[in-house]
This record gives sequence, structure tokens and C-alpha cells, in this order.
Amino acid sequence: MTDLFASNAPAAPLAERLRPKHIDEVIGQSHLLGAGKPLRLAFESGKLHSMILWGPPGVGKTTLARLMASAFDAEFVPLSAVLSGVKDIREAIAQAQLTLQQSGRHTILFVDEVHRFNKSQQDAFLPFVEQGLVTFIGATTENPSFEVNGALLSRAQVYVLQPLSETELGQLFERAQQAALHELKFDDAARERIIGYADGDARRLLNVLEQLQTAAQVAKVSNITIEFLDDTLAQKLRRFDKGGEAFYDQISALHKSVRGSDPDAALYWLVRMLDGGADPRYLARRIVRMAWEDIGLADPRAMQLALDAAETYERLGSPEGELALAQAVIYFAVAAKSNAGYVAYNAARAFVSQDSSRPVPLHLRNAPTRLMKQLDYGKSYRYAHDEAEGYAAGENYFPEGMPEVSFYKPTERGLEAKIAEKLARLRELDAAAKKK
Repeated sequence: MTDLFASNAPAAPLAERLRPKHIDEVIGQSHLLGAGKPLRLAFESGKLHSMILWGPPGVGKTTLARLMASAFDAEFVPLSAVLSGVKDIREAIAQAQLTLQQSGRHTILFVDEVHRFNKSQQDAFLPFVEQGLVTFIGATTENPSFEVNGALLSRAQVYVLQPLSETELGQLFERAQQAALHELKFDDAARERIIGYADGDARRLLNVLEQLQTAAQVAKVSNITIEFLDDTLAQKLRRFDKGGEAFYDQISALHKSVRGSDPDAALYWLVRMLDGGADPRYLARRIVRMAWEDIGLADPRAMQLALDAAETYERLGSPEGELALAQAVIYFAVAAKSNAGYVAYNAARAFVSQDSSRPVPLHLRNAPTRLMKQLDYGKSYRYAHDEAEGYAAGENYFPEGMPEVSFYKPTERGLEAKIAEKLARLRELDAAAKKK
């Protein structure tokens, strides 16, 4: 009966069967595992230390933690922050204490998705890490600077893991073929497509290969072509976490490409985000902000174009409406740039937030009633339209006693160059009026 159950036990997933047993079998992360690199030295030092492994899915965070436990003959206790609470943490600590008492073996406490633990849960690790009872290894896809408590972060070394390159994924592809996919042959185009699907994620690559193996067995085929892929696999999107680090990194890249006047890069990042599932309405809002923040009065048409693109998307939806967003991004990238209005606004806000509430000068106050007029509201106000050049030269529009300020400093680019010329002329008129 025991043999029967054993024979019917499901085989481990391909990703688990190919999990490296030694550090030299790890594909990728050469910046950490190469000769003389930080994690290689950690393995060779004979001294464990707490660490945070930060990187996207499928790059080897769990594998490295398990290899660390094996290399140091330590007990490996895994926790998932998605499924665990403080009670599970206490049980893991109790297990570590028992292991130390019974066998003298140290414990590596591995916490996957550590960023999902709240502050109190993360704080629960601190005393045991400080005592040296456990070596803490946290894995996260999010920036530890924002998601991990400072106290815990200060006690752990952060190692940044990178997505696997196409070359590294190709090495893993060959390893999988040799180990478990002998019966399948892959066309070059199909192989390239599968590696593209994986998008730097080793686990995703192996899962796709396993799905293809099952599908090929059912279809009784041994040659994997592009056509077979299209018929077999559901569409797979690029790695894109709408609320995570990748999201804000790509938004930043889009914005900076526009600011840097590179239309091709700007279009690339926009399409990357759309391909990854970003909400086009959110992108439209960001595009409107770019118009006001980075183009400003150097090309006021950008503001209207941004609003028109957003409205076009609302009317047409996807995918037609996305063309309007793309053309807006291209226009913004090639448009004259100025952040003078943005800088001026922030400077004015900073000044007002620290200044007193100065009264409005009497000559600038409105006087709709007789009493207000008797109190000299609006007295001596100069109506600019009746003045030479339509400008009341020498007039003061600031509160009395306020120090001289100059928030807005137009650039020499686009329409703002004309604005700069006009303001220079008005300053000349002011100077002449003061001399009189």
C-alpha cells in the first residue's frame, strides 16, 4: 500500500527539480556571486549575517537562502509574510531555540515577501536577531527603504538581485532541456519567444516549459514552433506591478525621457507600461502633469494637447485612444522645455508658508460700498489699460513692507523667450518711473 501511494505521488514542479544544490550551479547574479563579490564572500567567510534579498520574482532569492542554510549546516525555517502572523513568528523562534538546545545547530529564518509584514510583525524579529538566536534573511520585491522598518534594515545587509538576462535564461533553457525535456525540439523563433515570455524570471521560464511539455504530450508533437506556442499559451504580459517598484521606476523613466527630449525613449516607456497593464487613464494624468511641470509656458499648446489626448482616450478607449497618448508624449519630448513656472510656484509656496499674513494694500482692495470708499479702499489705484503701453509703470502690487522677490524667471526657450523680453521691457519702465 505504501508503494502504491509513493508511485502515485505527483512529481515536483520542474522549477523545484532544477533548483541549484550548490552556489556554483546558480545562473545569474554574477555581480553578487562572482569571484570576490559580496555574496560569494559571505558563503566563503564561514560567518552568517542577516540580509535582505531585494529583486523581482524568479531571480533566486529563495534559492540563495536555502543554499546559505546548506552551506552553513543551519536549520532552514521558512515563513511567508502573506500567510503568517505574530503567532507563526513566535513558533518559529521557539523551534530555533529547541534546535539550538538539542543539536547546537543555528537557524536561518527566511521570510518571503517580508514587505507584507506590518511594523509590529517586523519588530517581533528584532530581539532574536540581536541575540544571535536566528540569522534573518528577508526576501522582497519592493524597495526595502520604504517597506522594511529602519531598525530591522539597519541590522541586515541589503543585496539587490537583477532579472536574468536573455543569455542567462538561455543557459537555464538548455539545462531544462537536458534534464527533463529530451523529447522536445524547439525552433529558434520559438525558443526566442519563450525567453521573451519569461522576461527575466527563471521560475516563469521553467513553468512555461513544463506547460509546453504537457501540451506537447497531449497533442503528440515533438517539435515546438511559433504556431504551437500561439495555440497553446495564453498571452503573457511583461513583468509589471501596478503598485510596486517597477511601476514607479517606469513612470520615472517615462517622465525623464520626455524631460530629456528623447521621443523614442519616451514612446518606449509609454508602450512598455501599456503592454504591462498600466491604466491608460493614469498615464493620461501623468502626461497632463508633464505638460505643466516640464514644458510650461515655453509651449502652452502642450497643456491643451495633454487634455485633448486624455479626452480622446475617454471617448475611444483602448486600443485606439492610446494613440492619442502616444502622440502627446512624442510632442512633449520634442517641445521646448521650461520648468520656470513650476519652480516659481514652489518658491512662492515656500515663501508664503513661512511669511506672516500681510494685509492687502488699500489701493488694491475692492470698494463696492460707500463705507469701503470712505476707508480709502481702492484709492489711488491705477487702471493699467489707461496707462502708456497698457502698463502702470512703477506700481506696487505686493503688501507694504514686503521684501523684494522674484519667483518667476523665464527661460530663453520657446515662447518663454518672448515672455522674458516683455518682462525685461516692463522692468525698464518701472526703473524709469522710479527715477521720476
